[in-house]
Amino acid sequence: MPLPDFPPLSIIKDRLVPRQWDVLAFLLVIAFFVYLAEAAHGLTQPLGSLEATPISLDPRALIGYSARTGLRMLIAMGCSLVFTFTYATLAAKSRRAEMVLVPLLDILQSVPILSFSILIVFFLSLTPGRVAGAEMAAIFLIFTSQAWNMAFSFYQSLRSIPDELQEVSRSFHLSPWMRFWRLEVPFAMPALIWNMMMSMSGGWFFVVVSEAITVGNTTVTLPGVGSYIAAAIEQRNVTAIGYAIAAMFVVILIYDQLLFRPLIASADWFRLEQESGLTPSRAWALTMMRRSRFLALLTKLFAALLKAGNRSGPPALTARRARAWSNSNSRWADVLWYTLLGFIGVGALWKTASFVLGGVPPSEIGHVVILGMITLLRVVVLIAAASLVWVPIGIAIGLRPRVARIAQPVAQFLAAFPAVLFFPVVVSAIVALRLNPNIWLSPLMILGTQWYILFNVIVGASAVPAELRYVGENLRVGGWLWWRRIGLPAVFPYYLTGAITASGGSWNASIVAEVAVWGHETLTATGLGSYIATATAAADYRRMALGTVMMSLFVVLINRFFWRPLYNRSERKFRLT
Repeated sequence: MPLPDFPPLSIIKDRLVPRQWDVLAFLLVIAFFVYLAEAAHGLTQPLGSLEATPISLDPRALIGYSARTGLRMLIAMGCSLVFTFTYATLAAKSRRAEMVLVPLLDILQSVPILSFSILIVFFLSLTPGRVAGAEMAAIFLIFTSQAWNMAFSFYQSLRSIPDELQEVSRSFHLSPWMRFWRLEVPFAMPALIWNMMMSMSGGWFFVVVSEAITVGNTTVTLPGVGSYIAAAIEQRNVTAIGYAIAAMFVVILIYDQLLFRPLIASADWFRLEQESGLTPSRAWALTMMRRSRFLALLTKLFAALLKAGNRSGPPALTARRARAWSNSNSRWADVLWYTLLGFIGVGALWKTASFVLGGVPPSEIGHVVILGMITLLRVVVLIAAASLVWVPIGIAIGLRPRVARIAQPVAQFLAAFPAVLFFPVVVSAIVALRLNPNIWLSPLMILGTQWYILFNVIVGASAVPAELRYVGENLRVGGWLWWRRIGLPAVFPYYLTGAITASGGSWNASIVAEVAVWGHETLTATGLGSYIATATAAADYRRMALGTVMMSLFVVLINRFFWRPLYNRSERKFRLT
C-alpha cells in the first residue's frame, strides 16, 4: 500500500510555527486590549473621584495622562471616519441633501468648541454620577475638531472622481456598497489620509479646551495632557509645559509609526498615476500587517463583509424606468423640499431670536456684528499670509515624494501645538514690550489652521500627473509661466478645500487666541471670539447663542458668496480628469 503524501517539513513549519511578525502583532494587539480594559475600568468610577484626585504636575503622571488622551483621540478619529463616510457621501450623491448638508457643514466647522460645551450636561446625564459621561463629552469635543475637515476632503474627492472610472463601475454593475468600497474610498484615500493627520493635530490643538472645561459653575477636569497643560499654565510652571510638549511628541510619534506611516505607505496602492523610478513608501508596521497571519484573519473578515454587499445592479430597463419616474416627479419633489426647508429655517430663526432677545438688548446685536467684522479682518489677513507662505512650499514638497515623507511628521507635530503653549512667551512679550493685544494676539488664530492649507496643497501637488509635468519640461515651461499654467491650476481645488477648512477653523480658534491667560495675567483682544469666551466663562447662554449664531452667519455668507463660487469654478476649469 502506497504511503500517503505529506507536505515537506518546511511547509508544515511555515504553517504552524509563528513568525516574528506574528509574535509582534500578537503582543501589540494584547497590549492594546489591556490598555482598553484599564481605561474602561475608570469609566465606572464616581464623578467625584475626579475632584478627589487633582491633576498632578509630576512628570511621571504624564505617562497615564498621555495614554488617556491618546485613547480619546483614537475613539474620536473612529467616530469622525464613520461621520465622514456617511455625511459626505450623502452630500456628494444627493442634490437635495447637498443643499442642506454642505451649508450645515460650514456652520458646524465655524461653531466654537466652547459652544459645544453646553452639551456637557447632556452627556453627564447619560451616566449620572459616573466618569463615563464626562469622557463621552471630552471625546465629542475632540470629534468636533476633527470631523469637519475630513468630511470636506471626502466630499471634494467624491465630486472629482473621473468619469471613466464611474463608467467602469456601471459597466461591471457594481452595487452602491461595492462601488463605495472599490472605487470611491480608494480614490479618496490619499487626500483623506493627509486630512486625517491634520484632524488628529486639530484635536491636539483644542485638547486643553476638551479636557479642562469650565461652563459657569460646572467644571470638568479629566486626567490627560490637556488638563496637565491647563494646570501648568495656571501655576505658571514653564518646566511642566516642557514636559507636556515632550509627552505630546511621544504620542504623536507613536501614532505616526503605528497608524499614519502605514496608511501613507498603503496609499500608493490607490494612486491613479504611478510614476516609474520612484521608491515606494515603506513602514515596518505595514510590513508586520502584511506578513502576520494573525492580522490576516481580520483582513479576511473585512473582505467577507465587502463581498456580502456585492449584488448586481438593476437591469438597464429598470434603471431607465427609475430615472424616468425620478425626472417626472423632480419638480414637485423640489417644491416640497424647498417648502420644508423654508418652514424649518423660519422656525429655527424664530426660536433662536426669542431665546436671545429674552435676555440681550437689541442694541447689543449691532455691537456683536462689529466684533464679527473685526475677527473677519483678522481671518482674511491671516489666511492670505498663510496662503502666500505655504502654497509654494506645499507644491515643492508634494512634487518630491521623498521630501514629503520627511516633512509629514514634522508638519504634523507643529500643527498639534495648542495655542495655549505659546501663552507664556506671547503674554510675557506683550506685557514687557507694551504691545497692542489686538494685533499681537492675532497670529495665535492661524497657528493650528494654517496646516490645513499646507497638507491639502501637498496632496494636490502629489496628485499632478507625471505626463503633465513631462509636457512642461519638454516645452521648457518655467518660472512664473509654470506656476500660472501648471502648478497653481493643478493644486487649486485642493487648496480651496484647505482654505475653506482653515478659514472656518480660524474662526473657531479665535475663542482661544483672543483671550490669553498666563497665571494671573489675562490679555484680551477685541473680537467675536473673546465675546463668546467671556460669555462661556459667565455661563451666559443667551450671549453664547448670539455669538455662535453670528459667527456661523459670517462663515456661511463668506463660504456662500466667496469660497463656493471659487470651488465651483475650480471644478469646471481646473479639474485634471
